[in-house]
Amino acid sequence: MASFTIFLLTFIIFFLHFAKADHEKPDDGTAINVTKHFSFPDFNGPKAAHSLMLLGSSNVDETGRIQIPDKNTKNVDLKHLAGRAMYAYPVRVFDPVTRTPASFETTFSFQLETIQPNVSSVGGSGFTFMLAPDEFTIGREGPWLGMLNDACDEEYKAVGIEFDTRENVEFGDPNDNHIGINLGSIVSTITINVSEFGVDLKNGEIQRAWINYHGENRFLDIRLGTDNFGYPSKPVFSRELDISEYLNEYMFVGFSASTGNFTEIHNLISWNFTSTSRAALRVPSLETCESKIKKENGDGGGGDGRTLEGFFIFMSVVLLAVVAFVSLYYNRKRGKEKSNEVAMLPAVKERPRPPNKPRRFTISEISTATRCFDELHKVASDERSDTYRGTLLNGCQVVVKRFSVAYFKSHGVNRRHVCKEIKAISKLRHPNLVPVRGWCFDHQETMVVYDYVQNGVLDDWLYGIGILPWSRRLKVVRDVAQALSYLHSQKLAHKNVKTSSVFVDVSVRGLLGDFGFVMSGAESNRFEEAVSQPTDVFEFGVLILEVVAGRSRYGSRTESNSESDELDLDLLHWAWTKHEMNEKKKVVDGRMGSVLNIDQAVQVVEIGLLCTLKENAGRPSMLKVIEYLNFETEIPELPSNRPMALFPYTSTTQLCNSSYMCASFK
Repeated sequence: MASFTIFLLTFIIFFLHFAKADHEKPDDGTAINVTKHFSFPDFNGPKAAHSLMLLGSSNVDETGRIQIPDKNTKNVDLKHLAGRAMYAYPVRVFDPVTRTPASFETTFSFQLETIQPNVSSVGGSGFTFMLAPDEFTIGREGPWLGMLNDACDEEYKAVGIEFDTRENVEFGDPNDNHIGINLGSIVSTITINVSEFGVDLKNGEIQRAWINYHGENRFLDIRLGTDNFGYPSKPVFSRELDISEYLNEYMFVGFSASTGNFTEIHNLISWNFTSTSRAALRVPSLETCESKIKKENGDGGGGDGRTLEGFFIFMSVVLLAVVAFVSLYYNRKRGKEKSNEVAMLPAVKERPRPPNKPRRFTISEISTATRCFDELHKVASDERSDTYRGTLLNGCQVVVKRFSVAYFKSHGVNRRHVCKEIKAISKLRHPNLVPVRGWCFDHQETMVVYDYVQNGVLDDWLYGIGILPWSRRLKVVRDVAQALSYLHSQKLAHKNVKTSSVFVDVSVRGLLGDFGFVMSGAESNRFEEAVSQPTDVFEFGVLILEVVAGRSRYGSRTESNSESDELDLDLLHWAWTKHEMNEKKKVVDGRMGSVLNIDQAVQVVEIGLLCTLKENAGRPSMLKVIEYLNFETEIPELPSNRPMALFPYTSTTQLCNSSYMCASFK
């Protein structure tokens, strides 16, 4: 019946179409070229001020150059900054009718100015010519080159040609002197080692780039050379490349740049741009205009046509009504015949999504993965949640954290706030964060699905069989610091920093997971707003001491390091006591033996103690902690005596109570 209905509708549509064919004629269309051109010999004057949009850490200096980052910024060391310089008006770069990209050519001169010429590891992080969908987004600093940030989902279309001076292995960079072509991603689709063309982006000379794209042929040509030698005869890249998938009809063109742990100034000296796109200009003809004129008297020639058309519409409605009644009768009869059969509803067809994009899971999916939350699959449990290991239908191994409904109710936890935070965390991707694969908020259940990490948690490595060497311990601590610094840069906090939340992969890389979405106590919301990130720093300091000492923050130390009268001291109390006695070497796990770098270990102990100071008395940010752990910056001197208030840590509750003088939330 369904096939008959479709056939009938198709017949009626074609009949009406051909019946009206003699009365309708298509409008004439005229193809024209839409051209946009602008030129900036320098960036001084009212023209540049009116036509440029400077975002983030970017500025025009007194010589008429655009500088990213801005030398006049309050950040003296110019690290971890990002900025953009965009043409303030949208440019047509794509014809949606013919699906043809615009042709464009641009040339610009630039200079990458190294701040510390005597340091071998210079450059940071790169400079990008880009086509962006808006004029207000600023990407992340560091290897993200100011192009993209976590608010940019798969719908954020961007095309970039990066001039990269840092080798970021996690993004597939070949070296620290290359060009990358980025299509909708920070990971380059194509990379070109410009050292093979005799170009050194970091030598301080003024470079000039020529970028030409032919839209109809989908052909890209890039040439690069020193500004003094004119147009290069040999391109660094010249081949077909279709960018139409990553273009909107109108986009903004400009430049973005960023710095990370190392710094350089990205100077844009001059810029020319021209684009040409095809568009259809619809011009009404004389015949079209005359056909719209209706005469009040006389035969207009259309009466019979309108009558015939109305008749066919009426007959179509009658036929459709008959078909509908017949179909209803047939389906009801067939349903009675199969009333004892189990009807399997087809699954809802979802839009294809990237394989690793976090998504919402159903209870049935998670129940199947964990064998109905079998006790044999449970790997951890506390008053807040139970944690299970499972396997999805596609074979991926995951870890499922199932929050306790009773705990939520008894502690007055705002479940909606927890769900919102889980979704925010799931969007984050960092090499040192355990990815959140998805969540489940069905009924009263609240669950988080993480990727499974093969080598287990740091606890197993510190307190299990075997001794973790010093170099591996230092690497794990640095990895966790990078993860926390990234979280804090996204205005988020982990809120559960401890060794059991740190996972170790096959390359002994530290990955921070098991986020503390739920804070205990009635004041959880106020606590989170006031001190979430400083608390992360505090707990990270205690984690450092655990890693260096090889003992838990709550229990006694390992026998090889213990003294009988100190077995019951909590770790933080004991470490400060050793500092007061100038015996910090005794904090270091002696089981590491001769491979231990004792001077480095003592410095790391000092960093851990520094993190436990009060906020207004020297507790550093995670950015500073990373510099200390990389031994790039001198560690501030610790107070000679233990501070009166070690906030918010205690050995029993992890939160403030009367055992320490606690700082006020206000």
